[in-house]
Amino acid sequence: MNLNHDNHDTVVQTQKLTKRYGDRLAADRVSLTVRRGEVYGFLGPNGAGKTTTLRMILGLIRPTSGSAAVLGQPAGSPAAVARVGALVEGPGFYPYLSGKDNLRVMARYRGIPESAADEALERVDLATRGDDRFKSYSLGMKQRLGAASALMGDPDLVVLDEPTNGLDPAGMLDMRRLIVDLARGGQTVLLSSHLLDEVQEICDRVGVINNGELLMESTVAELRGGASLAVRGRPVDRAIAVAMGLAGDDGVHVDGDRMLVDLEPADAPALVRELVAAGVAVHEVTSVERTLEEVFFEMTRNELEATR
Repeated sequence: MNLNHDNHDTVVQTQKLTKRYGDRLAADRVSLTVRRGEVYGFLGPNGAGKTTTLRMILGLIRPTSGSAAVLGQPAGSPAAVARVGALVEGPGFYPYLSGKDNLRVMARYRGIPESAADEALERVDLATRGDDRFKSYSLGMKQRLGAASALMGDPDLVVLDEPTNGLDPAGMLDMRRLIVDLARGGQTVLLSSHLLDEVQEICDRVGVINNGELLMESTVAELRGGASLAVRGRPVDRAIAVAMGLAGDDGVHVDGDRMLVDLEPADAPALVRELVAAGVAVHEVTSVERTLEEVFFEMTRNELEATR
């Protein structure tokens, strides 16, 4: 995937984007960058400010202050809107029209051929149910139809707000595959999610938001950090002393009956040699990687402690 950094490759750029509702800051000076051809995960708990920020990027609500540009155009301008497809906060469809007719209405409204409706239904595996009325659709099917509407006309940027909400596990897998395929085909995807394993699987970069504030923007790999070693050995105090000798006092964390040591997997043989030489009985040494979930909870916990 294309992750170059020059301006030509910047699809979304926000500068100190802020939205205030009375005393509540729904988005607090959010500055993020989405690059061409990547899947960017906007990550945070429900109520963190994800949807508010996406709505400002799409031009659906006006920021209190700050700015957003999409494909080099002001957010919400006709030139930007024409090149963006979006599924935000549950799509609005006509209940008595079929799925296909709903998409045809949208295609006409957006000035794209009606045949785009059939292609979009095919892409989200709804082709066989396209003639059924929207009101007969399950929640998962409604979500797929929403994704289909976002894909019509091959937009440069696809914005999806919690795209797997309401989908069963098979539907979630299909949606994830679809998102990855879009990026492989050169489209850019900006998606919000509170499902950390989902983001870990499919996103190139992430922005972590909590209480309206962007805590961090980074690649998934950088955010998770490198692997470390989990060690079980007896006696524990001697094992900890040896590990601290190699990884430093801050490089050893006790976790139940094991210790996590900030060393690369390649350092495992040297660590085992030192432990054995010091008379430690080594029961287990494994390489562990932090999940995005662990990183996220650590970041939000640190933020909580800093405000106390």
